[in-house]
Amino acid sequence: MATMTISLPDPMKEWIEAQIRQGDYASTSDYVRDLVRRDRERRAHPELTIDDLRRIVDDSRASGISRRSISDIMAEAKEIASARGTSRG
Repeated sequence: MATMTISLPDPMKEWIEAQIRQGDYASTSDYVRDLVRRDRERRAHPELTIDDLRRIVDDSRASGISRRSISDIMAEAKEIASARGTSRG
């Protein structure tokens, strides 16, 4: 495994150390590796941003409780996936 040295402003360093103390990460390296993984994933799927996800969640909350059953929702999702060619079977 390669070693990399980086410089951070004190507040960023303190933030990372706080995440480690809370048990969210095992080490500074673990934290940075997670950031890199997340960035790679985000860049691999640029069509969906955090703002898009927030809007989707806000819209879904505002729409209220659905009257459709889970079976109906799943059937519609399978139809859409099939039409898009993304169905898993």
